[in-house]
Amino acid sequence: MGIVLVGCGKMGGAMLEGWLDQGVPKSSIRIIEQNPEHAQALRDTHDIIVLDDAKDVEDGFPADIVILAVKPQMMDEAVLACKGFVGRGTYMSIAAGKTISYFEGLLGAEASIVRVMPNTPAAVRRGVSVGCANAHVSGEAKEKCTSLLEAVGEVAWVEDEALIDGVTAVSGSGPAYVFYMTECLTEAGIKAGLSEELATQLARATVAGAGELMRQSGIAASQLRTNVTSPGGTTQAALEVLMGENGIGPIFEKAVYAAVQRSKELAG
Repeated sequence: MGIVLVGCGKMGGAMLEGWLDQGVPKSSIRIIEQNPEHAQALRDTHDIIVLDDAKDVEDGFPADIVILAVKPQMMDEAVLACKGFVGRGTYMSIAAGKTISYFEGLLGAEASIVRVMPNTPAAVRRGVSVGCANAHVSGEAKEKCTSLLEAVGEVAWVEDEALIDGVTAVSGSGPAYVFYMTECLTEAGIKAGLSEELATQLARATVAGAGELMRQSGIAASQLRTNVTSPGGTTQAALEVLMGENGIGPIFEKAVYAAVQRSKELAG
């Protein structure tokens, strides 16, 4: 399988590290990076081929998957530079707000296109990516895309592209909600009399540990909550506030709704 990675920033870089650690041959990867300093750093660090322009990829290279990992404002130029791969491979975009119809408009209706919404925990290979493919993407191509995305975490697929707005609101933006919750827990600890240092340590370790417990155990979050809640205890007292009429549930619903609406606006 040949991979063309267009843009090697934080997300593209995380994916590249994951592929190399999984044993993907360097010879099967071509990176397109227009920042000269970053391009040279990639060459020095990975001893890998980095090109300035997608048009410089050799004709015989099997560009099975072309990953578009540039910023949305740079996407027009990047996509048009990669138009020569139409018919040779599948395009996989990880850019927010860029729809399948957007890519079809630039590449042609016959192009094989996958739209993916990843999230930032991909940087530590604990991300989750959700893909949506157009009708021209074969089952084999989807399997290849899944394999590449699994290098940085879990993978799911949706048939209806409209669901990507909900995906964006839950998992794409979700890490920020967890970080903010950690901030709030830290501040609450300080107000309860803890030092800032201790409150920060406890909040960060608790959120990270609870997440890892949920991941490793596979037990439903509701059951894990029940397991730690003793009747009449401190946890129940706190949950009666968090789960009350004006608690965190309705706030999360409003927050996710706001993110969904904004995702729709950005997608046009």
